[in-house]
Amino acid sequence: MSGSRPTVGILTMHDEVCGFRGNRNNFVDLIRTGNRMGVRIVVVTERDYRPFAANITCHVYDEATGTWKTEQLPPPAVVYNRIPSRKDEAQPEVSKLIREVLRDKRVHLFNPFFFNKWTLYEWLGRSKTTRRYVPATCRLDGPRRLKSFLCRHASVYLKPVQGKAGKGIMKVFRIGDRAGASPKYGLIFQEEKRGSRCEATDFETVWERIRQIVGEEEYVLQQAVGLARRRDRPFDLRVLVQKNGRGVWSVTGIGARVAGKTSITTHVPRGGTIEKPEKLLAGVFGAANVRSLVGRVRKASLEIAAAIEKQSGYRLGEMSLDLGIDAGGRIWFFEANAKPMKFDEPHIRRKSLEHLVEYFLYLSKQTKMKKGGRPP
Repeated sequence: MSGSRPTVGILTMHDEVCGFRGNRNNFVDLIRTGNRMGVRIVVVTERDYRPFAANITCHVYDEATGTWKTEQLPPPAVVYNRIPSRKDEAQPEVSKLIREVLRDKRVHLFNPFFFNKWTLYEWLGRSKTTRRYVPATCRLDGPRRLKSFLCRHASVYLKPVQGKAGKGIMKVFRIGDRAGASPKYGLIFQEEKRGSRCEATDFETVWERIRQIVGEEEYVLQQAVGLARRRDRPFDLRVLVQKNGRGVWSVTGIGARVAGKTSITTHVPRGGTIEKPEKLLAGVFGAANVRSLVGRVRKASLEIAAAIEKQSGYRLGEMSLDLGIDAGGRIWFFEANAKPMKFDEPHIRRKSLEHLVEYFLYLSKQTKMKKGGRPP
């Protein structure tokens, strides 16, 4: 260890060739921020991390040379979980390690698991504070459920429970609801950077196409919200919520994403573009209302983060939220990510790294107090 500096471990997966997996550039950014703020940050893998061991193998980055080396160090008491994927997380040895660490009162690990979309909607629906943000949502368990949902909502999104970055999302809708006429149906399914559309005169044809796309994957149905639009394209907000140096939820930053011309999502990998939220909100609601709207978005984000942490039963330290605002100014919740991706906005990126290190310092102080026999 290096003097009295606290040491934090970034937990990821072992790799036989490279030593460890994960986004090395992100790890280096965090390590550099930690060095500047008095925290030593190392990388540990699921194969090597053992909280009860005297020493474990840690991957250490040397800023001077820009190279990685391994050192034998005491296991860090603060662990930042960056297991890369749900598939990795589901491996028995990884699941076992996470649960062992969670039971060890000497170790502070946060964000132990990826979120499940359906579980999130259930959690937020239980709270009087947050249920107003959740669109009508239910599990997709067959064609009858979808047809019934379409009777109540003219347009519906189908979302994979374990999906991310807009992959696998579909939109189905009724066409030409004329009195006495049988409805036609349209389906748009998201491909790489555009949506492919098909129409059918009967529900069964649309369902067969949906069934082929869904396969064995678990999906939810969700009411399509009429989002505010700029130049006839819908947009939503990406909010990064993190705990600060006092262990309290705070909003690190808010970004905006505008849907691509033929896309049904605002995700950048699916054709979405990055915009300044204040500019978009001013264009739709007027400059005089921007401050109030942003304040409401911040309030909703903090309420949602607190509710998710409470319902999960685990320590959480950060999450990114996808929120929408409809044409009437109402705020809606669409998704939360327990392993936030890097924000493209430089000022949000810088603050996100600093807030993480501030939270590491807070957790390190709690660890010292526990060792000293005082309550955290």
